[in-house]
Amino acid sequence: MENQNYKNHRRFIPLYHYFLSAFIMLILIGSFVNLYKSIGDHERIYSADLIVSISIVLMISYFFMRGFALRAQDRAIRAEENFRHHLLTGKLLDKKLHVKQIVALRFASDEEFAELAKKAAETTMKPEEIKKAIKNWRGDYYRV
Repeated sequence: MENQNYKNHRRFIPLYHYFLSAFIMLILIGSFVNLYKSIGDHERIYSADLIVSISIVLMISYFFMRGFALRAQDRAIRAEENFRHHLLTGKLLDKKLHVKQIVALRFASDEEFAELAKKAAETTMKPEEIKKAIKNWRGDYYRV
C-alpha cells in the first residue's frame, strides 16, 4: 500500500461509493416512473406505491449506514487520540477541540501532535487546515 499523505488519504470504495449509490438512485427513479405510469390503474397503484416506499427506505438506509459507521470510528479515534495526547504530554486533549479536529489530528506524527493540537484548540483551525499543517504524515490505513 502506498504511503498516505494529504492528497491520497481519502478512501473511496468504488463498489460502494459509485456502483451502489448509482444503482440505488436508478431504483428510486425507476420506482417513481413506475408509480407515474400506474396512476389511474387501480390494480397496479398499490404495488407501485409500495416499491417507491421501499426505494426511499433503501436510499435513507444507504446514507445512515455510512454515517453510523463513521460516527463510531470518530468516537474510537477521539479516544485513541486523547490517550495518545495523554501519553505524550500527561494531559488530556483540550475540551475546545471538536471531534472533526481530533479526527484530523490523527494524521500528525508524535513529534508534532501535541503542539498542533494546542494550536488547533487556540485558533479553532478547521480539519482541512490541520491536515495541511502536518509535516510528517502518519497514515491511517484502517479507516473505512
